[in-house]
Amino acid sequence: METGLENYFIIKDNKKMRYGYTTGSCAAAAAGAAARMLLSGKKMEFTRLMTPRGILLTLEILDAEIGADYASCAVRKDGGDDPDATHGLLVYARVQRSGTPGVEIDGGRGVGRVTKKGLEQPVGAAAINKVPRAMIEKEVRDACEELEYAGGIRVVISIPGGEEVAKKTFNPRLGIEGGISVLGTSGIVVPMSEDALIASIRTEMKMRHENGAEYLLVTPGNYGRDFLKNKEEIRVEDSMKCSNYVGETLDFAVNLGIKGILFVAHIGKFIKVSGGIMNTHSRCADSRAELLCAHAIRAGAGMETARRILDTITTEEAVDILEQEGILDAVLAQVIEKVHYYLQHRCGKALQTEAILFSNNHGWLGQTAGAEELLKKFTV
Repeated sequence: METGLENYFIIKDNKKMRYGYTTGSCAAAAAGAAARMLLSGKKMEFTRLMTPRGILLTLEILDAEIGADYASCAVRKDGGDDPDATHGLLVYARVQRSGTPGVEIDGGRGVGRVTKKGLEQPVGAAAINKVPRAMIEKEVRDACEELEYAGGIRVVISIPGGEEVAKKTFNPRLGIEGGISVLGTSGIVVPMSEDALIASIRTEMKMRHENGAEYLLVTPGNYGRDFLKNKEEIRVEDSMKCSNYVGETLDFAVNLGIKGILFVAHIGKFIKVSGGIMNTHSRCADSRAELLCAHAIRAGAGMETARRILDTITTEEAVDILEQEGILDAVLAQVIEKVHYYLQHRCGKALQTEAILFSNNHGWLGQTAGAEELLKKFTV
């Protein structure tokens, strides 16, 4: 059966990658179908859903069941060619008539519960975001109107397996427990979308801020967290990841009124920041060797040393060369100065920005002047 997405794709790294649809679309489609089954007494094999993006989906209805006072069915999540942890999960909707007017929406097994302030839904609510809730309500109301039912409807969305999948997502860090979130603002999954990752960074930052965090401990990725784990006095659980999005992280912090950020980063990432590069992904900019070479020349390196640095593949190799030449400390002093300058430039000096740089082979390399003091805010 064609879903309506057959002609929707992007080209990424010379590969054709197909679109998918969100957990929110699955929940809305299942809820609308279950409501129609409840009110008509007839099972459905497929349903149609108009997504907020304007793409009409045709989705297969699975595990349809009609009981004495309820109806239930599922839609299987298809994330397209996106590396989506929820791909393949069945999203169930169970609907019942209710004495309460309107459409009541809740989460069941596999749908997380909000336990911290600052998220889109209040503490205690099912982690079903605003747009999916609106989609679910619309589909159920349309079914009621078609079948001339004026009473209330209770909808419970469940996602078997969501508890385990949630462990692979940001949910545990965001204060969402017991399952995954029902997400999606457009109803459609665009493969390898940076927007979703950037949005998750802002969501975690907002949650932390509204739960009292005025200062943030940020690492680009796992290297930074692993480096911090070796320091027993640091509360690693207080750190958050920014991936490659250093600039967006600073922008969000300014917008939220964060007072300061301490970045703990591998030299391979933040050498780029020393050149004003605020998205450190290699497809956006590399220049690691070139920037280290420039700093080395400023520190007095000769042309042969410069050539050796330019021929390196990794920053670890380049750091080895700088150490052999006896100029590592001088180079890192310049790197740190420039990192601080460009962090402050991006945020317009609206908050304190500090950084600690390290390498996997050499450990701690250097830090900005205020890093040590700011680090104390995250100690046990």
